[in-house]
Amino acid sequence: MRSKKYILLFLLIGALSAQNDLRFDFGADSLEVNVGETKEIEIKLLNDKNKLVDNPFYVYGQRKNLSVLPRISESGGKVKVTVKAHNPGRLLLTTQTVTVKRDDRVRGSLVINVPYPPIEKVAFSQTPSKLYTNTTTNLSAKVTDQAGLDRTAGTLVAYKSSDESIASFDELNNLITKKAGRITVSATAEDVSQSLKIKVVKNPARSVSISTNGVDEIRTGDVLRVNAKAVSGSRSFDDVPVYYSFTGKAEYGEFGLPASAQITSDGRFVAETAGMYTVSASAGGYSAQKTIKVVPRNVNRKVKLVGHGLITNVLTSDLWVWPGIGKHKGKDFAVTGTWGSNGEAYFWDVTDPANMVIIDTVTVDARTVNDVKISEDGRVGVITREGASDRKNGFVILDVSDPYNVTISAAYNDDMTGGVHNAFIYENHVYAVNNGRKYDIINIDDPKKPFRVGVYELDTPGHSIHDVWIEDGIAYSSNWADGIVAVDIGAKKHKESDRSKSQFNPLLAKAGQGSPSNPVKLAEMKDPTGRNHAAFPYLNEETGQFYIIGGDENFPWGVQATKNKPSNPRGGYHFMNFTDPNNPREDAIYEVPEAGSHNLWIYGDILLAGNYQGGLRIVDISGELLGDIYKQGREIAHYLSYHKDGRIPNAPMVWGAQPYKDYIFFSDMNSGLYCVAYEDEQKTASAE
Repeated sequence: MRSKKYILLFLLIGALSAQNDLRFDFGADSLEVNVGETKEIEIKLLNDKNKLVDNPFYVYGQRKNLSVLPRISESGGKVKVTVKAHNPGRLLLTTQTVTVKRDDRVRGSLVINVPYPPIEKVAFSQTPSKLYTNTTTNLSAKVTDQAGLDRTAGTLVAYKSSDESIASFDELNNLITKKAGRITVSATAEDVSQSLKIKVVKNPARSVSISTNGVDEIRTGDVLRVNAKAVSGSRSFDDVPVYYSFTGKAEYGEFGLPASAQITSDGRFVAETAGMYTVSASAGGYSAQKTIKVVPRNVNRKVKLVGHGLITNVLTSDLWVWPGIGKHKGKDFAVTGTWGSNGEAYFWDVTDPANMVIIDTVTVDARTVNDVKISEDGRVGVITREGASDRKNGFVILDVSDPYNVTISAAYNDDMTGGVHNAFIYENHVYAVNNGRKYDIINIDDPKKPFRVGVYELDTPGHSIHDVWIEDGIAYSSNWADGIVAVDIGAKKHKESDRSKSQFNPLLAKAGQGSPSNPVKLAEMKDPTGRNHAAFPYLNEETGQFYIIGGDENFPWGVQATKNKPSNPRGGYHFMNFTDPNNPREDAIYEVPEAGSHNLWIYGDILLAGNYQGGLRIVDISGELLGDIYKQGREIAHYLSYHKDGRIPNAPMVWGAQPYKDYIFFSDMNSGLYCVAYEDEQKTASAE
């Protein structure tokens, strides 16, 4: 095994000295900016003698609310930035020095006060001219101010009916109809109101029909379609609303054990626990019931450890596994990165997963090699760089055709001062997440002569990006509060005649105009939590539903790995249904209680989730998806990578997983590279 030291510049700049004596000067204690207004301020980095410190620093706006340009200073210790407010409130502009080590960062902040504009418009969410008696309709109003901003949340709206004997509002803004007649309803906020005239007519329903198409038994996690209609004799009424509910009894225990399930307003029923359930449908004061038996899903399997490559001197980051080429055809290899360490990337021979061996090491000028990728042809590798001593971060292109003798082809660091956190290789281009705000598209037809051909960056206030994944010419990026964004970077235009229920990605029907030099946005979905960290496409072949699964990441108590202590993150995986790209929705979630989430991979109908301290999770995502997947018994298996000799002993911290041949490989930050496989059920049964 050989080690190679790669240094971009001979001049190495160490960490800032006397960090506690450095401070940011904003020229004022606070700043007032109106919504839509821009102001210019000068920011300085000063030492204890009020002298400028020649060190670059980031300038951050506030996601969704405040944007700043430029977002990084040049040399000289100062920068003039333009601040623009997009939403009202007490906002923060923050600064942070670019340093080699996380612990050396100097931070500052300036309060930006943005006054609330006056209310301009109140509009009902629905405007029905006719309602039936004995129905409930939500008439919540949307409130908009003079800046065009949605002020519904946090604004007091008063609802009123002109005749409460005909219809009245409850505390949740639902209009409940009682008898036939005519009324006027109104919604008022800050002296601005909207009125609506409604005719209430007698409900024609005399009974309710209910059907489950002959299905009366399902597994936990299976979605049952309940069809119910208001009827009178032989007539049915599609415009009479039907309300669904359920009761249930768990099949285990006597007291205090809930029969947990949910049913949607359109009649989709799914249960989390086995038992007997009664689904009810009501309309116009009439109701009907259907009894459903729910049995355990029983998808559990055991996994066994096949092999382990222990790494304790550094924290392990991402991994990639690929087949050898040329003289190494028939062999299998892997690469792992390192986090908060010394810039190493380790290359492994994993041909025999029970005996995985490091065969080469590449060391670059970096603190973190966060991401590692290998091209589809197995010739080119990319490792990302953050925390370079000269602050010229970016990524390094490798020749990996001989994994025993990896060589450096080139480095790319143009306009990447803040570092590259993630990258992807697709059709001789590197998609590099640059400075946490965009991804640059770099041509590597000649790996020794890379050059930029395109860039994709959101135009939203305070935008950030974490990750990008590419399939079929579509780039799926994770963008924290801006959520998931799908971009055409060279997808082939699909004809309608090519559509297949089991093989169709609806985004491909919209694609065909984009390229690496002209990326074109196809679809997006915001993340209300602001924590979207990963994105992965998934086509459910059984149902024809197309999802983009968004993983979120949260460290509410900080990243304790910097202090060699176990971290305690949180997060889950959100199943965003993009079957209608213009109207995406969240259908389901998989979230392990008291564990964090990181990277994911999908193969077939199986989710491989790196759940940090929750270990490797293997999850059944077949069929229609709805609700809380974790509680539905869809977890096939999990593996907790405890190791007494880990960098942090007995502290699993699984980064991510990759299926390869008959195995699942995954990396653990504290203890290196693992390989697991399903146990042979027949052998296990015979042994028992």
